[in-house]
Amino acid sequence: MRVILYCRVSTEKETQVSSLRRQKAELEKMASHHQMDVVDCIEEQASGYEIEREGIFRLLDYFSNEEADALLIQDETRLGRGNTKIALFHQLNKLGVAVYSLSHEGQLELSESDSMVLQIVGIVEEYQRKIHNMKIRRGMKKAVENGYNPAENLSNQHMAPGRERIEFPIDEVIRLRKNKLTFNEIAATLRGLGFDVSKATVHRRYQEYVSLEKDEQESYHK
Repeated sequence: MRVILYCRVSTEKETQVSSLRRQKAELEKMASHHQMDVVDCIEEQASGYEIEREGIFRLLDYFSNEEADALLIQDETRLGRGNTKIALFHQLNKLGVAVYSLSHEGQLELSESDSMVLQIVGIVEEYQRKIHNMKIRRGMKKAVENGYNPAENLSNQHMAPGRERIEFPIDEVIRLRKNKLTFNEIAATLRGLGFDVSKATVHRRYQEYVSLEKDEQESYHK
């Protein structure tokens, strides 16, 4: 089994730096004991409430690219705290990543309350996806009724027949765009979260969203 070791402390104080070294040594010992192949050991000094961490992006890249199978941590708080912890465990679940911890001496078991929250998040995300797809279909139907021809907007169709549409959270794209991120930066962020998308795909989908929103607003005011 290929594993990633993840160690984190919240400050740069010497006592915390020592804790970082201790975490690494204990995780390496655990990996050796279970004959796991260590792909990388990621060490960070950052708040567990902060989700925008370089180590987290590296960690998710490994799993998104299927370069590792499992994650080893000291305990669940090392990965994150509060909402950040829930968000990261949700993403790891979606990627099918097994998480092992020293505190559990094996595969990590979340508390009943955290497990319940993750179930709720999964259900809400699924309904958001359905509502979003319904919204797109509704907007497209109105656009076609108003004379829009989708075939005219499909370039190089003969070169990629039947290519599957990549799904990713357009709401996150809109949020990041409002925060002044470039499409290249947004694509990099989404890839870090496990969505294999290019800058061009993100830009095209954003323009589609803006166009449909505009059509809906015009239809509403007619």
